[in-house]
Amino acid sequence: MAARVLTQCVRSVVRPSLRLRPGGLALRAAAAPAAAVHRPISFTADSRRTRWLSPVSSVGVSCRQYGDLPPLTLETIKDRVIYVLKLYDKINPEQLQTSSHFMKDLGLDSLDQVEIIMAMEDEFGFEIPDAEAEKLMTPEEIVQYIADKKDVYE
Repeated sequence: MAARVLTQCVRSVVRPSLRLRPGGLALRAAAAPAAAVHRPISFTADSRRTRWLSPVSSVGVSCRQYGDLPPLTLETIKDRVIYVLKLYDKINPEQLQTSSHFMKDLGLDSLDQVEIIMAMEDEFGFEIPDAEAEKLMTPEEIVQYIADKKDVYE
């Protein structure tokens, strides 16, 4: 999301004389007047992302600065867990409920359960120890575990 906003900001700010090419940055010096105000833009060569070095106050474009994710609630954790589980190809989304047991109700095996835990680790950005992961057998237990680890209370 932030990358899209940044891309839109850069596209609206960059003059037609600045062009990004796959080979790098090409400036047409003849098209840019010598007395023009140079905008503080840095183009990284190793990645194709653009970064602002300092805020641009002369341009009438306002870009939001994203510092952190919105705070987690039990409802957002539950929605994200259910979303990840619905994307898992071996789970039928119609059978999925917060109280569904992975092995008894959904017919998954232990390898599938490990893959689900790995997907949850990727989604929430922290590692779940193997001893704890073996105990997480329902989406409700995963939601409660993540809420405990992230200190989310209602």
